Amino acid sequence: MWIGEVARRSGVSARMLRHYESLGLVRPSGRTGSGYREYSGEDIQRIFHIETLRSLGLSLREIGRAFDDPGFAPSALVDDLIRQTRARIAAQTELLTRLRRIDAADPAGWEDVLQVVALLQALKSKSANARQRAALASVDAVPVPTEALVEAALAETEPNVAGALHWALARSGDRGSALLAEGLGSPVAAVRERAARSLAEMPGDEATAHLRDALAHPDAVVRGCAALTLGPRGAADAVPTLVDMIVEGRNDGDAVDALSMLASDTATADQITTLLLDRLVQDTTDAPARGRLTQALADIPGTRASHALAELSRDVDRYVALTAAYLLQLRATG
Repeated sequence: MWIGEVARRSGVSARMLRHYESLGLVRPSGRTGSGYREYSGEDIQRIFHIETLRSLGLSLREIGRAFDDPGFAPSALVDDLIRQTRARIAAQTELLTRLRRIDAADPAGWEDVLQVVALLQALKSKSANARQRAALASVDAVPVPTEALVEAALAETEPNVAGALHWALARSGDRGSALLAEGLGSPVAAVRERAARSLAEMPGDEATAHLRDALAHPDAVVRGCAALTLGPRGAADAVPTLVDMIVEGRNDGDAVDALSMLASDTATADQITTLLLDRLVQDTTDAPARGRLTQALADIPGTRASHALAELSRDVDRYVALTAAYLLQLRATG
């Protein structure tokens, strides 16, 4: 079969077939009396093998090695191709994300494009000062897209930079709250915690709604952050989580403060007292936890809390009894 026919059937141009021949990849088995290249069935099969390997990303040099080296092991090369392909996909994905974020900023001209690119790069700088400046500058005439600010906030470990990002996100509206709420589902505990703390800094009903949902989160840190934020906002549904925190000794001082703020409402104060007493009488509650629960009654107003302290002043646990008696005395003296 002559070269023109081979090119037509294989889809490989005659020029490329000559290039393969110059590299020694395919050598026509014969020539006609007029000097034309003549390809055998085996030659054509080899051409198809070359094209198949090229489709996997192998270079012509690597294909030549695969054909000519009897000891060539394809597994290492395939592993390397997988690594290279993943790297290319990651690079292209990052480029696509950057282009989408530039588009979301709705730049009016190339100056705006350059400003957005500079801010996006600064948010990923190794310098905390550069990241902080970028966060503070992100609310200028050409703002950084909310997605980039959320991504930076979920990765940030420096408190000052995180604060600047929270300030910028607080001006992003409900979109920022929704994206941070998605971060609560991260498989990485540190990211979940940063998402919860960032969400706690967001204003508005949307953020509050996401925090209420977070009270049922399987991660105790996320639940605690949500409860400590919702308590001062007057959300009584945070009470059970705050009581759990006192029992477990996790930020129990902050939990007690949040309960005392919620207790300004009489009905909520009685609910808090009931929950504290329920945990006090449970067999699974250890002595230190019972002591913390008793102390938590100190700032809970109302007759129900006073009656609870009177009962606890006769508790078999001497520390609980003494603490309750002392708190009763403080109430009596105002």
